[in-house]
Amino acid sequence: MPVAAAALLAVVGCESTSAGPAEPTAAPSTSEARSVARARVCAEPAAGPATAPAGAVTVDPEVVGDLAEKTRNSPPGTTFWLRPGTHRLEPDRYAQIMAKKGNRYLGAPGAVLDGGKKNNYAFSGTADDVTIRYLTVQHFVAPPDEGVVNHDMADGWVIEHSKIQYNSGAGLMGGARQQVRANCLRDNGQYGLNAYKTGNSIRDLVVEGNEIVGNNTGDWERRKPGCGCTGGAKFWAVDGADIRGNWVHDNRGTGLWADTNNNDFRFEKNVIEANDGAALIYEISYNAVIRDNTIRRNNWVEGRRSAERDDFPYATVYLSEAGGEPRVKARTDKIEVYRNVLENNWNGITLWENADRFCNSPANTSSGDCTLLVPDKKRCARPAITSEPLKADCRWKTQRVDIHDNRFVLDKSVVKCTERCDRMAVLSNYGTYPDWSPYKGDEVAESITLEQRNRWHDNVYLGAWQFVAHDPSKVLDRGQWQSTPYEQDAGSTFDPRAGG
Repeated sequence: MPVAAAALLAVVGCESTSAGPAEPTAAPSTSEARSVARARVCAEPAAGPATAPAGAVTVDPEVVGDLAEKTRNSPPGTTFWLRPGTHRLEPDRYAQIMAKKGNRYLGAPGAVLDGGKKNNYAFSGTADDVTIRYLTVQHFVAPPDEGVVNHDMADGWVIEHSKIQYNSGAGLMGGARQQVRANCLRDNGQYGLNAYKTGNSIRDLVVEGNEIVGNNTGDWERRKPGCGCTGGAKFWAVDGADIRGNWVHDNRGTGLWADTNNNDFRFEKNVIEANDGAALIYEISYNAVIRDNTIRRNNWVEGRRSAERDDFPYATVYLSEAGGEPRVKARTDKIEVYRNVLENNWNGITLWENADRFCNSPANTSSGDCTLLVPDKKRCARPAITSEPLKADCRWKTQRVDIHDNRFVLDKSVVKCTERCDRMAVLSNYGTYPDWSPYKGDEVAESITLEQRNRWHDNVYLGAWQFVAHDPSKVLDRGQWQSTPYEQDAGSTFDPRAGG
């Protein structure tokens, strides 16, 4: 079970963004009481044991490869204590520590495992229930889409109070029942954390109280345009995740990105700020709660770049073909976005559904996957796809999204923009592709806008906001947004002068 938030914050060292009641019942003001805190793990790491715990095997930094050799020669369930200093593996790209079930690796103050830009991987193997604490892991060179710590995506690993930094690829891979707490995931080449498990879904993942900063130093979205292969943290096919109390900032690209058949996520009490791209993307996925987060100054780089190309409302919180689905078991049957503060980001929340993206369509960038309702994508073909239930179930739907009791603040002088940075949106494109698609025309745009129970209500808006509905060409003012046929933001308040 997760540790109590208060205990965790006391351990990692935090700076509160404000002070006051922990559970506001409505959208808090920017300076009002909030329980969100910044986990300052990189600057203020917790120290490991200064002496070897009873029964631990001591690892000598003066002996190259000592940790790997002692792991090989010790039984499962051994505790290893790494003395202060820089520990190295043999200078071979495939030299690595093959952990055994139940092993524990504890770093003394100043213990560093350094790959010397020669070794691909630090900790590998399929053994479950490995623990790594108080250790700096750096300068490993994992290939793209691979990771340095838990390279083989084993289950039940616990990684706490560690710095995983300056590596290529992903600093850390994810497995089922993995707990990632109070770590500094910094300046890794592709991802800080990549929660992906080959041929399987990851269940019951906890990512709590970490500082996730400066990742994607390799700028992979530019090197491989459209790859969707970066993020401070990226999640693929994770079923059940608690992402809370993290400080996610200054990543090159998206802060937190859940992509392809994720389900049952809770993003709560995170501070997500100053990322080049979106703060949060939830894409072709199901059932989530996004609450009590502070989201500020995101998307200034990618949002501005997008606005220079076209009028699509590229958002700070982007729900793309993602929605609530009661038939997929979770702690909620919708996507609920509430009690968040979004301040001076490039755009707000966009709900999007690509009419041409569905199972078995060449336009589906996750072309090997189908929805959780139709696992076999071959069924999504004519003539069956033209009739129910497959016509509905062969596409990921942005539906049952409930956005309420949030505070949206925009000062264009801070963001340094004059237009296309001020939008909330619910929209789709005109369906055209492939030629056998049953979703041509504006059917999907009508559905996402008017028929799929996507609602904004009881929010607070400060600053001059605009709204987009149905398609990018329909830019609305507040009155049109609240009126028939859209009828959005009932009970919300608007002050266009207060943003700046």
